[in-house]
Amino acid sequence: MADVPDTSALAIDIGGTKFEVGVVGPDGVVSQRARVASTGAADADELFGRLEALVRGIDLTGVGVCGVGSGGPMRAGGVAVSPLNIGVWREFPLHGRVAALTGLPTFVDNDAKALALGEGWRGAARGVPNFIGMVVSTGVGGGIVLDGRLLDGDEGNAGHIGHVVVEPEGTELPGHVRGVLEAEASGTAIAFRTGAPAEQAGHDERVRAGTMVGRAVGSVANLLDLQLAVVAGSVALGFGDVFFAAAQQEIDRVATLQHSAGTRIRPAELGGDGPLVGAAAVGFGGLGHDLLGHRAGRGGHATEAR
Repeated sequence: MADVPDTSALAIDIGGTKFEVGVVGPDGVVSQRARVASTGAADADELFGRLEALVRGIDLTGVGVCGVGSGGPMRAGGVAVSPLNIGVWREFPLHGRVAALTGLPTFVDNDAKALALGEGWRGAARGVPNFIGMVVSTGVGGGIVLDGRLLDGDEGNAGHIGHVVVEPEGTELPGHVRGVLEAEASGTAIAFRTGAPAEQAGHDERVRAGTMVGRAVGSVANLLDLQLAVVAGSVALGFGDVFFAAAQQEIDRVATLQHSAGTRIRPAELGGDGPLVGAAAVGFGGLGHDLLGHRAGRGGHATEAR
C-alpha cells in the first residue's frame, strides 16, 4: 500500500514549449499553477529567469519539497541537463539552480519518468506493478516501472523510448538517428514531415504516429515482460481514438509472445495535471515515500491488472 506524504510539494515541469509550476498536495491535487513559454530565450540565464519569476510567485506555505520533471537527457539527479528541445540549456546545472532558488530539498528526474510515477500513483497505472509511461508531444519520452520500481539506469535516463529505431528507412529528423520513434511520431517530426503543426495532421499521419508508437510499445513488452502502456502528451491525446486504435493494432501484431500477448495501451488519466503531479511524485519519492505501494522483494511476483 502506498504511503501518504506529510507535506505538499512545489512541482516544476520543464518542457520544450513551456515551463509550469504549481503546488501539489499529499492527495495529488494541484493548486497555484502558473506557466510561461520556454521558447525564444537568448541564453541559459534568461531562460532560467523565466522559471525563477514563476517560482517567486508561488506561496510556499506548507511546502516541504521540490520535485522537477525535465526533458532529457540529463546527468543523474539533474546535476546537469541538456534537453533536446531546449537548445540554450546544455549541461545546465538545473538541480543546483532550483535548490538555491527554493531553499527546499530538491529532486530532479526526466519528465517522462515523472509522468510514469504520477500515473502509477494517481492515474491509469494505479495498482499496476509493471508498465511503461510515455509522453508523445513535442518529443517522445518514457519511464518504465518494473516490480513496482521506477527504473533509473546509470545516469537516470532509463526508458528513453523516443530514441529506439522503429522505421530504419524513415524520417531523417535533424539531430536524430534516422527512423527513431521521436523522428516518426513526435509533434516536431510531424511538422517537419508535413510542413504544418501537428494538430493539423490528417488521418494518415495520425494513424502513422499511432502505429509507430505501437511498434515501440510491442517491442518493449516483448523485452521487459510488461503488459500496459500509459500514454500522455499533446500528440497522443490530441489525435485521440485514431491514434490509440492504430497503436493497439500494431501492438497486437508485434507482441505475440506468451508473456506479451494482450498488452494494452491506454490514454493517461491525469490530463493537464499529469506533468505537475509527476514532478511532485519525484519530490515525494526523493523524501522516501513509496507512492506506488507494491514493490516486490527480490524474486517476488505480483499479479498485474489487465
